[in-house]
Amino acid sequence: MTFFIFAAIIICLTGLQMIVPYLVKKTIVFGVVIPEEHLKDEKLLSYKKRYSSLLFVFTLVVFIPYVLWFYMKTPAEDLVVLVGMFIQFAVIFLGIVLYFNFHVQIKKRKSEKGWGADFKQVKVTDLSVRSADAVLPWYIFVLPMIVTIGLIIYTSFQYHLLPDQIPTHWGVNGKPDAFTDKNPFTAISLLLVTLVMQLMFLGINEGKRNSGIKLSPSSLDASRNRQLTLRKNTSIFMLFTSVAVTILMSFLQLATIHGNLVGDTVMMIVPMIFLFIILLGVILLAVKVGKSNTQIEGHSGGQIADYESDAYWKGGLFYFNRNDPSIFVEKRFGVGWTLNFANPIGYVICIGPIVLILLITIFL
Repeated sequence: MTFFIFAAIIICLTGLQMIVPYLVKKTIVFGVVIPEEHLKDEKLLSYKKRYSSLLFVFTLVVFIPYVLWFYMKTPAEDLVVLVGMFIQFAVIFLGIVLYFNFHVQIKKRKSEKGWGADFKQVKVTDLSVRSADAVLPWYIFVLPMIVTIGLIIYTSFQYHLLPDQIPTHWGVNGKPDAFTDKNPFTAISLLLVTLVMQLMFLGINEGKRNSGIKLSPSSLDASRNRQLTLRKNTSIFMLFTSVAVTILMSFLQLATIHGNLVGDTVMMIVPMIFLFIILLGVILLAVKVGKSNTQIEGHSGGQIADYESDAYWKGGLFYFNRNDPSIFVEKRFGVGWTLNFANPIGYVICIGPIVLILLITIFL
């Protein structure tokens, strides 16, 4: 079963990476802004195809031996996990290397051809767009927290039912493989981690709500449609993930309190269902946002460009703009959001919960 889980993850990971260049804004190619009249440039189109093809070929070269090795040698589960993780990281690393390679080549080509050099930079504001923004309200994200707090209270009343050794980690087979001594803190540590994650989801959602809706002056309708689609669907996905995490963690907590609640098969299947549901959600989000590129077409026809220039993006991945109050901005490569690294609030929202989770883990 472990092999099939890792095989599915490798396939999904590769597939998502292959289609990323086709999901981002049409005017963004490997993190570089390209004027619309040059989007059909043969070199640019070939870079996208080469990126996807090289990723596919590499995965095929390493994945087929992985499959043959598993069926012919029947290796130990730990070794299957180790090799599967290595392949995943290798695919991710290759994707990063290819991205930066094509990013540099495109920046060079843009400079040599003088694309957009004579364009006037314009900042566009649409006061009506906020009324159409469908980011979910904050109180919706509080509902999973209420469930978690309720379970903390329930655990305190059922403390006597907990085993002397509290599970802190579960293996791929659904069985706990790491434990800590029972005390009032370790009894609710899993729920505390869940609560911190829920707070992080809430913070990210509110950060996105308060971030600017960036419109392109050269394609107002298309950019407006994409921004609203992205904001709505990523907010829904954030809530979906928060609820899924709550269900999984609640299940593990109840299984710990009531040792005979479910059998070994259910303990193995439930986390797998969680994993595949999240993967499916990621795929649906990518497709939904990617489709918004073609749902509405528009062009101003003038020699104008976005006020937000390449200068604010380091490597096309990291956004630094002290003059922009936004906490999060749309990624230039990938689907979703990235931090405005010049805004310290973003660090608090994203890094703060990680520090809290690490502290909880240390004191177990």
